[in-house]
Amino acid sequence: MEQFLAFLQKNPFNMLLFGAAVITGGMLVWPLINRLFRTANEVSTLEAVQLINRRDAVVIDVRDSGEYAAGHIGNARHIPEAQLAERIKELEKFKTRPIIISCRTGSRAAIAGGVLREHGFGEVFVLRGGIAAWQQASMPLEK
Repeated sequence: MEQFLAFLQKNPFNMLLFGAAVITGGMLVWPLINRLFRTANEVSTLEAVQLINRRDAVVIDVRDSGEYAAGHIGNARHIPEAQLAERIKELEKFKTRPIIISCRTGSRAAIAGGVLREHGFGEVFVLRGGIAAWQQASMPLEK
């Protein structure tokens, strides 16, 4: 260990390279660690379509009105993330059905999924990658 520290101290460039290696290694491992601590289950676009077709899943879009108007999943209910807690009564009738939450990339949907779980919704899923992944999979959007 002493030899390694001496090597790093010989040239500042060595320290820079070591720091870059540590940072890039952390960036590679971060998504794996982040996935372990997520509270909501994630589904791919294919799994979401299967839930919609086979189990009559409800899709909730938590994006802002402008984003929703630009294009959304067919029959998706629009409830912005900021209004979800106060509009939870609208969703009470869907407690027995699977719920898929979508946003632009999936980050807001994970927060909304936690809110729904707190209110007793059992099967809450987050669309992995959000509407961006939906579009990348060439799935249709309604306007």
